[in-house]
Amino acid sequence: MKILVSWLESWVKDAAPLHVATLAERLTMAGLEVESVEPVAPPFTGVVVGEIVEVAPHPNADKLRLCTVDVGQGEPLAIVCGAPNARVGLKAPCALVGAQLPDGFTIRQAKLRGVASFGMLCSARELGISDDHAGLMELPADAPVGADIRRYLQLDDAVIELKMTPNRADCLSVLGIAREVAALTGTALTPPWMSTEGQTEDPLSPQAPAVPSGGFSAGRAVHLATPEACPRYLGRWIRGVDPTRPTPEWIERRLRAAGLRPIHFLVDVTNYVMLELGQPLHAFDAQKLTGDITVRWARDGERLTVLTGDEVTLDATTLVIADTQGPVALAGLMGGLASGVSETTTEIFLESAHFTPSAIAGRARRYGLNSDAAHRFERGVDPEGCRRALERATALILEIAGGEASEVVVAESPAHLPVRSAITVTASRLAAHLGVPVNADDAARWLEREGVATQVVGETITAVPPSWRFDLAIPEDLAEEVARLIGYDAIPAQMPEISAVMGQSPETRRARHAVRHFLCTRGYSEAITYAFVEKRWETEVLGNAQPIALANPIAAPLAVMRSSLIPGLVDAVAANRKRQAESVRLFEIGRCFLSAEPITAVTQDALDAALAEHQPLKLAAIAWGTAEPGWTEAGHRAVDFYDLKGDLEALLAPQTLVFERVEHPALHPGRAASVWLVLGEERTQIGVIGELHPKWARHWELKPAPVVFEIDLGFALARRKPEYQPLSKQPMVTRDLAFLVPEGRSAAELIAVARAAARQAPQSIWVFDVYQGKGLPEGMKSVALRFRWQHPERTLTDAEIDEAVVQIVDALAAQCAATLRQ
Repeated sequence: MKILVSWLESWVKDAAPLHVATLAERLTMAGLEVESVEPVAPPFTGVVVGEIVEVAPHPNADKLRLCTVDVGQGEPLAIVCGAPNARVGLKAPCALVGAQLPDGFTIRQAKLRGVASFGMLCSARELGISDDHAGLMELPADAPVGADIRRYLQLDDAVIELKMTPNRADCLSVLGIAREVAALTGTALTPPWMSTEGQTEDPLSPQAPAVPSGGFSAGRAVHLATPEACPRYLGRWIRGVDPTRPTPEWIERRLRAAGLRPIHFLVDVTNYVMLELGQPLHAFDAQKLTGDITVRWARDGERLTVLTGDEVTLDATTLVIADTQGPVALAGLMGGLASGVSETTTEIFLESAHFTPSAIAGRARRYGLNSDAAHRFERGVDPEGCRRALERATALILEIAGGEASEVVVAESPAHLPVRSAITVTASRLAAHLGVPVNADDAARWLEREGVATQVVGETITAVPPSWRFDLAIPEDLAEEVARLIGYDAIPAQMPEISAVMGQSPETRRARHAVRHFLCTRGYSEAITYAFVEKRWETEVLGNAQPIALANPIAAPLAVMRSSLIPGLVDAVAANRKRQAESVRLFEIGRCFLSAEPITAVTQDALDAALAEHQPLKLAAIAWGTAEPGWTEAGHRAVDFYDLKGDLEALLAPQTLVFERVEHPALHPGRAASVWLVLGEERTQIGVIGELHPKWARHWELKPAPVVFEIDLGFALARRKPEYQPLSKQPMVTRDLAFLVPEGRSAAELIAVARAAARQAPQSIWVFDVYQGKGLPEGMKSVALRFRWQHPERTLTDAEIDEAVVQIVDALAAQCAATLRQ
């Protein structure tokens, strides 16, 4: 947001003159960050308004002419000029002999091709006002000859640029910034076109004529088909407009300072009023409209060519302004090319409406359009400002180009207009937020400066925000408002009091930091990936047919919420591989999103339960590339399933994990398993582990395929309470048994059955050999198990061990179709 300081000051006439630097500091400290303060023009001297009274050909040059210029100082000056627009009657800046121009050049009397020249007629670029150097800078016909150009054009003015946060849409106008200045300085706000005497105090802004009450009847109506999206729409027809009238210099100057290019006086007036009052307007060529005006949702497939020349295809979620023939404008975004004003327009329809932010948000980006109107409507525009802006624009148009204005046509739905609800807050609560004592009456006076209606009863303040303050809704907003107006620098800095109480940490739970530390000791690095992911990752990689789509994604590839951490980690590994990494081990702790249902829990326990169901915290790890140098002859090998399985078992030790074969869309069909946590007789599935599916390994160009696991974080944080277990002094007994089992049987199943079968349960069981191939029946495999027994108090007898072996062999034969291999 860029505005001229003089324009801003014209709204706060009673305030003591503020130095620009002081003004910038006050606004910044009030939360309206001033990004820059730039002068309108660089320093120069000796330039006045000159009028060309005679033009003659140069005797020695075809492209030069000899101009006689009146500079209001006696005899006219002879000046040689090569500008193509030099003509009799033109008023332009004239640099006198001795003048200092912005580039440091000093004007001297000189001879050009043998003819003496006593000064220089200047372009806007030569004065540093703009980049226009196509010819002399043309001044209005009423510019006073001989006047200092800096004073006449107010070139000693400055432009301040403010960085607006989205919640302060009310400050996207001179009126909004002026309200802030008035509140900060404690002065009254006065429109620049009016004063106590009824006359303007701005010499470049004539008094806006009063719009005749009533006016002619246009014979057309405005209809609201979608009051929920447009609860108020005002329109006015103006006829008899002179389309050849130029935009006044004072309007052009202010538009250029704000970064807008003057186009046509009708367009310039609507832009000017938008900058001044914050209400976007649009002017249609009334002769190009047919019948009544209707605000409605577009119909799928309707087309409209907008002012930029682009043709857009509309859908049913786009709000349009339509006549009986079809859409003529995208509501709140941009007008249609066919109904736009031109240099032949003599009758216009002027629109001023209030559109709800939800009806406009995202539409400009969807159609690849960009407009100041959309920028404001998306953030919220004062619904009470429609009439004020319409009357202001009407007065300017009638003043500039004449004509006759119709009565105002109003269509509105009061039930759908925004309502500013009362906010109740106590002085003690304000003090608690601000950290300093607050008097209720003083706080109310500060709020009233911002247009907030207040009522104080004791220490309770009831405040009703004005129609333009959408950001005031809760007591904390009022506290922030009071702090802004008092001044953040006026609030003393106080060190917070910290209670030095040791936090409680149960033995059955460990901190996330402990999990991170453990994985780091195993060679992993922590990664943090986006919670927003590609839709393809969810639908194809994870098999999630209905991912949670974002209404307003920050980028096209980041369109849905993740339901797993695996794709993000795989993508991170791929990025490291492209940078010549030979081995990558990463882990991430993050939230996954399984449901878009809103969480309405009111207690902490209910919130925790809802989060665990809809947005669970997951722990995932990935390993790719070479493993640590080992016992193999090559010295290096690729990481495999068992490396990651060992890390996971170590993380959850001494708890028992069981792995069962599983089908997972992201993992290799034969090298993936579900992870089960065994607690006594109960088993709980806590996650998956496996090698990345070959399809996706090729997609990410990862060879060999990485290995990943993902579990619910809560199981990694839980741990068994430490219990003392004495070491047995008795001898161990070991038995090795090999079984022929069907290929589909897993080793984990055999171990579980064997452990439960023997009355004298083995202390440990593990697989030390698996064989498939020659010498075995088709469809069978050999699994060799090593059993170890050790009694804590006595030596086990051979009979007890033999009995346990028989029980194990019988159970495996009955439950797993396993036979003892001879």
